[in-house]
Amino acid sequence: MMKILLAEDDLHLGELIVHLLKKKGMDHIDWVQEGEDAYDYALAEFYDVVVLDWMLPNGDGVDICRRLRQNGYTGAILMLTAKDAVHDRVTGLEAGADDYLVKPFEIDELVARLKALARRTFVPLQVENVTFHGFTLNRTSHTLHRGDEEIFLTPREFQLLDLLVQNQGQVVPRETILDRVWGWDADVSMKTIDATIKLLRKKLKADVIQTVRGVGYKIEK
Repeated sequence: MMKILLAEDDLHLGELIVHLLKKKGMDHIDWVQEGEDAYDYALAEFYDVVVLDWMLPNGDGVDICRRLRQNGYTGAILMLTAKDAVHDRVTGLEAGADDYLVKPFEIDELVARLKALARRTFVPLQVENVTFHGFTLNRTSHTLHRGDEEIFLTPREFQLLDLLVQNQGQVVPRETILDRVWGWDADVSMKTIDATIKLLRKKLKADVIQTVRGVGYKIEK
């Protein structure tokens, strides 16, 4: 059963989302109305997805998302926002959000996003540590190291990098990345994949991920 944390300060909208999600069979929902409460709840309990409104009293959603990631939180985070500009989208992704949904939205779209985020593609644990180009990727702890330095990745970034590492030397098409990392039922554009790749490259600080124009991405062996 999926467990959701909803941080939404609008009383009417919060009640409506909780009511409609429960009608869709999602009964395990904790609802808070302030940023600091969302931060405390997320660290105290396990949630399949944390849903953060962009504008929250006592700590806005972007700030709470960033602080959670800096504190090592690896759960899925979905941002709710009335902001639809590319700049705002990148701001949310850079803060560590896995996905975002622009208000107003249909409840079926929110449910689809939640299901896609909650679905995790775990690699069999027999190959725990994988090394590539001076990096060590640990599939059990979902961590990435360069020597003794840990490089923090969001769950989406880790899944994307792991998919590329599993297929070293081969081009992974954008469509495959979309299916394996986000899920076909997620309303995600190819630009979101490209933006996530850009953030990954920035964190790796190395020319490891190659673009194959018009097809996808690959990591050389």
